[in-house]
Amino acid sequence: MRRLMRRRISLAAGGLALAAALAATATAPAAAASPDLDPGRPQRTQDVEYFTGPDGHPRHTTIAASPALPRPLLPSAKGDGDVTPVVTNGPVGSKLDVVFIGDGYTAGRQGDFHAAVRTKWAKMSAVEPYASYKNLFNVWAVDAVSRESGVTNDPAKGVTKDTALRSYFFCDDIERLLCVDTARVESYAAKAPAADLVVVLSNSTKYGGAGYNDVVSRPGYDGVATASSDHPKSDQVAVHETGHSLGKLADEYQYDDYGTYTGAEPHEVNISTLDAGQQSQQRQKWYRWIGRTSPDGGTVGSYEGGGYYPKGLYRPTDNSIMRTLGREFNLPGREAMIAGFYRHASVLSSDSGPYGTVSRRERVTVRLAAPTVTVRWYVDGLEVVAARGRTEVVPRALGVPADARPHALTARAVDRTDAVLDPELRGRLKGSLVWKVTR
Repeated sequence: MRRLMRRRISLAAGGLALAAALAATATAPAAAASPDLDPGRPQRTQDVEYFTGPDGHPRHTTIAASPALPRPLLPSAKGDGDVTPVVTNGPVGSKLDVVFIGDGYTAGRQGDFHAAVRTKWAKMSAVEPYASYKNLFNVWAVDAVSRESGVTNDPAKGVTKDTALRSYFFCDDIERLLCVDTARVESYAAKAPAADLVVVLSNSTKYGGAGYNDVVSRPGYDGVATASSDHPKSDQVAVHETGHSLGKLADEYQYDDYGTYTGAEPHEVNISTLDAGQQSQQRQKWYRWIGRTSPDGGTVGSYEGGGYYPKGLYRPTDNSIMRTLGREFNLPGREAMIAGFYRHASVLSSDSGPYGTVSRRERVTVRLAAPTVTVRWYVDGLEVVAARGRTEVVPRALGVPADARPHALTARAVDRTDAVLDPELRGRLKGSLVWKVTR
């Protein structure tokens, strides 16, 4: 049976949602099975994406949404809710903050969780454009202390574990679908200084994961990815899901029984009703990239099939990571991901002069988002040409006089990456910082 592709939490008929929840109790932990359902009220559902194997195409299904918590969770044990910085590249607010939360780790196994975070982030950040923009990210680990180690329905269906986030395989009776209680996830994510992207690592060697896309959360993140902590390829699930949450990219695979798409032009940048010739003629979608060699293999053009439809929609390349795990983002996808990075982070950041004031002799340091970023320095609006490209300066050495008057020191940065062709987006890849220089 064809499943509806929903990208946001929707409402289902109360009776249908109740039946789905009751069916789920056979394999899901009791706390994760959406209790207290009222058959007289509509119940929320959530579309989730999953993967049947490390090299498989994604699939979608609809599950009962986690019930809201009446109040934030209190620490269940010593160390529960502790936050550890894993990667620090600059002040919160100027960086994209990634929050990892562990599930199925007891108090004595949190070190294993932290090791898994470092391993998964190293793999995720090796994929372009993450690799080029590593300096844009802060990474946090939030400890969720579980009473038992492991994950429900692992290694076999029927095995139950008492864990903080209620992770379980066989969600919706699909073996590789690894679901969590998203309300509990939100409670833990809120403990981090900021949360733009959330990844749950469930303590398991079994392959599995899930993508909860376009969620609405109080901390502000709009996507949650789950992955098994110790499977060597589960990081690809998280990378694909960030294509949705950060890049706002569509899936580029199809279901054969969906037939021909006859709707309006999709808003996602990587699927279109227009073929390559029409895009070039109308200057639409990825026309600037057409004919270029793409990192996922082949040439950017128009390949029919995408957005779940085998006919009527085109994708930019034959087989990117938005179609099959283990691949690269194609060129239009990389551009969209960079746009997503900069929605949360700044091209330029600094810990110097936290209140915007520095002395003439004080060293001022800036961090650049990527190697493609250039920086220039200005004193009272005039550029100090000799300081071009420097990430560390001293106002006195730049010519700020000792005349007891305040002066303005400005750093202006521009990202000149060739991975962005859209002129409107290129115009946003810049930023500046200003300090008042005294004494």
